[in-house]
Amino acid sequence: MSGTTSPRTVLTPSALARVVLGWVAFLALTLAKPVLDGHLPTLLLFAVLAAIVAVIIVCAVGVVNEAEHLAHRIGDPYGTLILTLSIVLIEVILISAVMLGPGDHATIARDSVMAATMIVLTLIVGAALLIGGMRHSDLRVNPTGISAYLSMLVVLVAVAFAFPTVIGTGGAYTPGQGVPITVLTVVLYGFFLYRQTGAQSTDFQEVSGARANADAGTAADEGQPGIGAILREHRAEVIARILLLLVTVTPIVLLSHDMAVFLDDGLDRLGAPLALSGVLIALIVFLPEGITTIRAAWMGEAQRVTNLAHGALVSCVGLTLPVVLVIGLLTDQTVVLAESPANLLLLGVSLLLSLTTFSAKRVTALHGAAHLFVFVLYGISVFS
Repeated sequence: MSGTTSPRTVLTPSALARVVLGWVAFLALTLAKPVLDGHLPTLLLFAVLAAIVAVIIVCAVGVVNEAEHLAHRIGDPYGTLILTLSIVLIEVILISAVMLGPGDHATIARDSVMAATMIVLTLIVGAALLIGGMRHSDLRVNPTGISAYLSMLVVLVAVAFAFPTVIGTGGAYTPGQGVPITVLTVVLYGFFLYRQTGAQSTDFQEVSGARANADAGTAADEGQPGIGAILREHRAEVIARILLLLVTVTPIVLLSHDMAVFLDDGLDRLGAPLALSGVLIALIVFLPEGITTIRAAWMGEAQRVTNLAHGALVSCVGLTLPVVLVIGLLTDQTVVLAESPANLLLLGVSLLLSLTTFSAKRVTALHGAAHLFVFVLYGISVFS
């Protein structure tokens, strides 16, 4: 993407229409809650759900467009990091709002992050590798970058779901355990961001087939301008696109959160397990991320696939865990994090599969099929 783009060019009629649609839909849903909170006829209930999903999909297309423009303007890992952080931060805020509201929500963080973890590691990555692998025969990632992501995930997922099973009380960390876990998680995640956007930024940049045979970790083109130069030259455009992305993605997450009540009601009427609700909401929240990841695979941008998928998951666990532990400590709530043996097995298989997939010289459609198979196993466990 070359040349200079003015903010007026960024704020196109279609982009503004998506923003208006998203926020008007959220406002209408908020105002109609007194009516919708009653016992709706089944047909009307599913009509409301279909309308919400339709609005979310339209807004998701706008988020994907802005993410694409930002990624090509300022490069990786900065472009994809903006998208992942914007979605994850809003999701963390919503989880926090639920915990601070009335009622008992001891497992809300565990259920949300577990669903997001399985969706990202198996469904999104699997679909991206299957589609990208069928279209391209030489999909390669930067080995140092993917190793950094997976190293973070092994530690964070273990701390979030497995460790409290071993040392916690009733599946939750005690205050004496929660404080050091919170501090260590914040320090580790902060250090990861510091290195990813600093000295190790080239580890998260795309590698070509020729460069993959050399040292992929030092694969930056020397003639490419740095992030500082890009921001100085295109400051107005970058700021406009970031703001537009944020105001477009926010109603997606807000609508997903508000729709949870209707979804629970609908699944209950269908006799489906209520655990399916968390999976569907996580799917919708990460819809923009998923679409962008699959599009990157379609274009053959394998490193961008892992930047989007694994980067989002590192941020999701790295931000959610300390926030919910702090809220639990301040409000004297029990935050249950320990997972069931079946889910711990699925998490272990997903991480091991990710390690074997991305340790290969190139990733293929066969790797994607294996990831999708594990997601089907996760789906079976939800209904069991």
